[in-house]
Amino acid sequence: MNVAIVGASGAVGQELLRVLDEQNFPINSLRLFGSERSAGSIYEFRGNKIKVELLSENSDFNGVDIAFTSAGASTSKKFADIITRHGTVMIDNSSAFRMDTDVPLVVPEVNPKDSLDRPRNIIGNPNCTTIQMVVAINPINKLSPIKRVHVATYQAASGAGAAAMQELIGQFKEIAEGKEPTVDKFAYQLAFNLIPHVDVFTDNDYTKEEMKMYNETRKIMHSDSIQVSATCVRVPVLRAHSEAIWLETESPLNISDVKDALEKAPGVVLNDKPANKEYPMPLDVTGKDPVYVGRIRKDLSNSNGITLWAVGDQIKKGAALNAVQIAQWLIQNDPTLKDKNKIK
Repeated sequence: MNVAIVGASGAVGQELLRVLDEQNFPINSLRLFGSERSAGSIYEFRGNKIKVELLSENSDFNGVDIAFTSAGASTSKKFADIITRHGTVMIDNSSAFRMDTDVPLVVPEVNPKDSLDRPRNIIGNPNCTTIQMVVAINPINKLSPIKRVHVATYQAASGAGAAAMQELIGQFKEIAEGKEPTVDKFAYQLAFNLIPHVDVFTDNDYTKEEMKMYNETRKIMHSDSIQVSATCVRVPVLRAHSEAIWLETESPLNISDVKDALEKAPGVVLNDKPANKEYPMPLDVTGKDPVYVGRIRKDLSNSNGITLWAVGDQIKKGAALNAVQIAQWLIQNDPTLKDKNKIK
């Protein structure tokens, strides 16, 4: 494939470079694009040094098969037509098009075939918390349709970018030295604290992050009947998000069947041995590809309820890896890209 990355210098852009290499993605040529600030930067990929090109209205994507875009919603909206005008498939990591009816929103373990129906040649990469949750609950939904989901997220500092990670580290150092901690990237001090506030608040007092989980889950799982209520919390962890999930299915399920379904599910690692103190934690999951699931048990308040704990690296599976997996599925199943891959 001829591949481009828009937003190559950002955290997700850099992760895309690593994931493309780790996945041995078939690349004939690779082009990197960025803003004026990052244009001219040089990155090495598979022994080749590649200079970041300035993304502009004159940028030519002719001949590019797949473009991964991760430079923010405003950039995606501004340059989408320029990127796709010659047939390039745009896999977009921003929130720009996720809920557009003519843009598929895809998690390959759940709804890969949706990526074939893309009138604008744009595929949305969902929000990181949504990706993680639907990978974990989809195997259960296959046992019995899910009616309702309550979820509390525990989101790492890295979800707000590399500078936010440095701020958290800096705060711990400043507090240890008896100094007033620097607060810039978050509403409040994050070190030794929890902030029940991720993204901006909407008119219904849910945040945008929480509403993304509601809307995106329903679209990905093709269900207007699934009710999702989320509370998203920023926690003093560097990388990897955690989620406590309570769900209600149409029929009661046996826990052993749930565990068996999760153990066999693609993209999931079952880590559930509470007697041995074995359960997923961000420290262990950082840098890993799958979503790790544990603490699976019956909900004591609901005979049709299941409770579980899911942890995933939100920069990897929650962003870069999911985008690359979409592309991998396309080059195996999309007739046009499949033929191009065979030729090259």
